[in-house]
Amino acid sequence: MTPDLMEQGSERLQHKKEVDENKGSSGGRNAGYSRIHEPGALDLAHGRILYLEEVSVSFDGFRAINKLSLDIAPGELRCIIGPNGAGKTTMMDIITGKTRPDAGQVFFGSTIDLLRHSEAEIAGLGIGRKFQKPTVFEALTVFENLELALKSPRGVASALWHRLSGVQRDRLGEVLTLIQLSDQWQRPAGLLSHGQKQWLEIGMLLMQEPKLLLLDEPVAGMTDQETERTAELFLSLKGKHSLIVVEHDMSFIARISEIVTVLCEGAVLAQGTLAQVQADERVIEVYLGR
Repeated sequence: MTPDLMEQGSERLQHKKEVDENKGSSGGRNAGYSRIHEPGALDLAHGRILYLEEVSVSFDGFRAINKLSLDIAPGELRCIIGPNGAGKTTMMDIITGKTRPDAGQVFFGSTIDLLRHSEAEIAGLGIGRKFQKPTVFEALTVFENLELALKSPRGVASALWHRLSGVQRDRLGEVLTLIQLSDQWQRPAGLLSHGQKQWLEIGMLLMQEPKLLLLDEPVAGMTDQETERTAELFLSLKGKHSLIVVEHDMSFIARISEIVTVLCEGAVLAQGTLAQVQADERVIEVYLGR
């Protein structure tokens, strides 16, 4: 194990100890629960927005995730790479509540135990996920897609009587500019290019005001120009949001990455800068090749 991973492991153990102490001193597992559910509140006292500790899950005897420990800082853009079957998608399934682990802890901020929440609740807490294939409403315009994604009540009555406020219109305009679709706002989503559909779906996630974004192979199938624009978009989001990007395109990873985590057989194999992990013999052997 490298010194960096040893230091990170020490930090995780200290975090775990402090979380456990908070539980014990405040009356159990729901300690701080009312505080964290104040609108917009997220306890980042430990300097981590996401924290996984010793997480494991098996499917029909196959261990897809094997004592995985990982933590993400607020505003960080973390890239995750690794061979097919390394556990990357299962990791995101666990974070978003789609899959329940057999063991381990998953915390959002210092106090929100994600294992106590459903998928819908986790999305409401501020975790957005984008799958590889874009999912947009193709018959609706770009603007209408973003409008539907607004973070606001969406019952039958509100759908019938809802009118955009000035603040909401400003936000829609900001997102349209950010995803570079301002000149396409009246265009049906079904007529967009593959890359533009990807950006629109990212824009729809941004309308939900997420604190953490999980992005699965976002540049797969894009042209070189679209890939470059996507890199610019992600770099502009960094700091305002935390991002976990799972991707195989190494030139794209080189463009956006600071810290790269390599998963293999459901656990962290290596972590560091892209240059560091590319030089790791274990990573070369199982993923990059010679």
